[in-house]
Formats: sequence, structure tokens, C-alpha cells
Amino acid sequence: MWLYLGIVSAVFLGLYDVCKKHSLKENAVIPVLFFSSATGTAMVLPIIILSAAAPDAMRGIGLFTPPMTSWTHCLVFLKALMVCSSWISAYFAMKHLPISVVSPIRASGPFWTIVGALLIFHECLSLGQWAGIALIIGSYLWLSLESNKEGIAFHRNKWILLMFLAAALGAVCSLYDKYLLQVANLPPVGLQAWFSLYMLLIVAAILLLLWWPQRRRSTPFVWRWTIPMIGILLILADFAYFRSLADNNALIIVLSTIRRSSVVLSFVVGGLLFSDVNRRRKGLALLGVLAGVLLVLLAKH
Repeated sequence: MWLYLGIVSAVFLGLYDVCKKHSLKENAVIPVLFFSSATGTAMVLPIIILSAAAPDAMRGIGLFTPPMTSWTHCLVFLKALMVCSSWISAYFAMKHLPISVVSPIRASGPFWTIVGALLIFHECLSLGQWAGIALIIGSYLWLSLESNKEGIAFHRNKWILLMFLAAALGAVCSLYDKYLLQVANLPPVGLQAWFSLYMLLIVAAILLLLWWPQRRRSTPFVWRWTIPMIGILLILADFAYFRSLADNNALIIVLSTIRRSSVVLSFVVGGLLFSDVNRRRKGLALLGVLAGVLLVLLAKH
């Protein structure tokens, strides 16, 4: 079941990426992040309130979140800080790069997750799975060559470097999620609800302290219908993801790879909507990424 939930999460993530690209085009990053976070928090805040006011009813529908200790709240707040750093890096990079470049870089996250899973949780890969990882890395090298033809040099472009930083932080967050759900045994719904609330508080502080005083000298904010859709799609994607990862049989290596297959949807839909150039050659590189993902998933463990 956790594999199917991972696929559901990937579908929502693909649509989430497309909405982010549309929202961020010639728009202020921090307000977009704030209002999308506010939308997501509005969806899950009733879970916290009703779990305290009507616990039996929430248990009946499987959405009860028990009270957490101060230490547990600190753990969730740390996750919010890491995710916020990753998101801000990704949002600024996505604003300045084609989605057909951004999405595959984000899909490199499973590679970093694999390294962490091997070292921390001692998850292991078979020879076939290692072959898949090698194919993914080779496809990224090809993608970098194709991107250079657009004047996007992977080793010099600051937005590319920022996108890789976002992917690395995302990988750390994936490993931390496994710790929270399988080691610390946090309830998936409770983790999602409190994480969303803390994220909103952090982004609100950034908005008020950093963006608002400088708003007249920066890119103006424009409201778009895709901004609340970012929050809605992320809540749906994370709901499936947290439920999946809470299963003690779930492997973060496999689940992270499946989730990043969202690159297929975001590449196809986003590439058509935003008219990215050189889609054919990038698409061939993307097929290499997907072939590597399939090797990882289908190889015998």
C-alpha cells in the first residue's frame, strides 16, 4: 500500500510544481510562499482544533492527532526550518530557470537521500539499483550539456546552484521524516498539521521582517489563482507521503525515488504551458532519468 500512496503523492507533486512555476513568473517569491502556506495551514488547522475539542469524532474518521510534548514540538519546528530553507531556495531558482531544467534537478533528490539512507538507516541497494543510480547521474550530466546551449552553465549559474541546494536540503528532510515517523513514532496527521502551522509562522516572520520593508524595491506581488493551489496540492501530496512513510516496511530510498517521478508530469505539462526551449533533447535526458528510476524500483533487492 505504501508504494501506491507514493505514486499518488508523486502525481500531486507534479501538479504542484506546475502551479509554482506559474505563480512565480515575474512575481515576488516570499508573498507567494506565504499565501500558499496560509492556504495549506487553513486546510489542516481544524484537525488540531477538533482533535482537542472532539477527539472521539476525529478518531472515528482517522484524523485524530494526540497532544505532543515540548520536545516533539521542537522536532517538528526543526523540520519546518529545514523545509522553509529548501523552499525559499527552490522558489527563487524556479523563478529564474525553465521548468524543464528545474524539475529534473529536483528529481536528483533521491540520490542524496540514498546516500543518507545508506549511512544512517543502513538501507542497502542491489547491483541493479546501483546501475539505475549511475544512469540517473549520467542523464543529469547530459541535461547539463543541453542546458549550456541555453546559456545556463550548471557550474556558474547561481540559480542552478541554489536549486541543487534546495534538492540537497529536501533529501535531508526526507531522511528526517523517516526518523520522525518510524523512530520517534509521530502520528502522520499530527506531524503534517503542526508542521504546516510552524511553516506559516516562519514564512510570516520572513515576510514582515525582510520582504515588507523592501517591497517597493523588489519584484511586485501579483495574485494568481495558482497560489492557493500550491498549498492545496502540497497538503494532498504530503498526506499521502506521510501515511506511506509511517509504514515500518517503507524504504525511504524507494519512496523518495517514486515521489520524484513527479518530474514526468511537471516536465510535460509545464514544458508545454511555459514553452521551454530545447524540450526534445531535454526530454531524451529525462527518459534516461526515468529509465534509471525504473531500474531502481524494479531491480531485485
